[in-house]
Amino acid sequence: MTASFRAPPALHPHDRVAVIAPASGFDRDSFEAGLALIGARYDAAYGPGVFERHRYLAGDDARRLSELTAALADPGVRAVFCARGGYGATRLLGRLGAGGLPGPAKPLIGFSDITALHLWLQAHGRVSIHGPVLTQLGRLAQTTSQRLFDLLESTAPAPPLRGTEAYAGGVAEGPLLGGNLSVLTRMLGTPFMPALQDAVLLLEDQGERPYRLDRMWTHLQLAGVFAQVRGIALGTFSRCEEPDAQYTSRDVLRELAQATGLPCAAGFPIGHGEVNEPVPLGVRVRFDADAASLTFLEPAVRAD
Repeated sequence: MTASFRAPPALHPHDRVAVIAPASGFDRDSFEAGLALIGARYDAAYGPGVFERHRYLAGDDARRLSELTAALADPGVRAVFCARGGYGATRLLGRLGAGGLPGPAKPLIGFSDITALHLWLQAHGRVSIHGPVLTQLGRLAQTTSQRLFDLLESTAPAPPLRGTEAYAGGVAEGPLLGGNLSVLTRMLGTPFMPALQDAVLLLEDQGERPYRLDRMWTHLQLAGVFAQVRGIALGTFSRCEEPDAQYTSRDVLRELAQATGLPCAAGFPIGHGEVNEPVPLGVRVRFDADAASLTFLEPAVRAD
């Protein structure tokens, strides 16, 4: 039976939103550029600890966990924006526990390492937003930030997205789940992974050479993921080439996708590339691999 996911209430301009850093530290200028964009529309606030560093993390686990749970629990905070991915969100999951979520439903926005938090939210039946982190948002086109604001505020389904190439034809419907391939494979076998039965699986990544993509894809196959999902939508796989090789990451992914027998299309503008269009995770979609199209059948948010 296909799982259903609860959408959070819609935002309104000037609503209070929280900015958190649950993973890696970040460049201050990129952060300020993204903050200016969301701050022009919402009342964006962050704590002084957001700039802390502990090795490759934005402060130690206790700091990042406290910031995350406080933002989720605060009823006055209507959405939570992540400053950066990188690494570190998975370290928080064990301390979050397998119990209920703190606070009311609200959108959490981010991608890459933030995939761990998205999967945790979907394991609890919540919709979230796979979209630019603050340090990426300022580098993207204005149409992307506008699409994000529309996702957060409109109770109409998001406009469809198009990919560039069909790897294997077919049509599938189901909730859109997934995100970063590397992070998703690390979540297999944990209690923080949502059921993938009848889902359309979204995958993207950066900096993984073709043999590593093959290894992670094979992990999904051996774990039974491709026997559960109905289709595979591939976003951007940037900087994933083997130097001087006679094959590309695209060649490898196409061959792997075709072997699953599932509808699969590639080139959706989602991920670490020059375009990263926000999409709601947990909402039902119609995925037409032949047309390389992803149509959203439900909104990301609900009326208050």
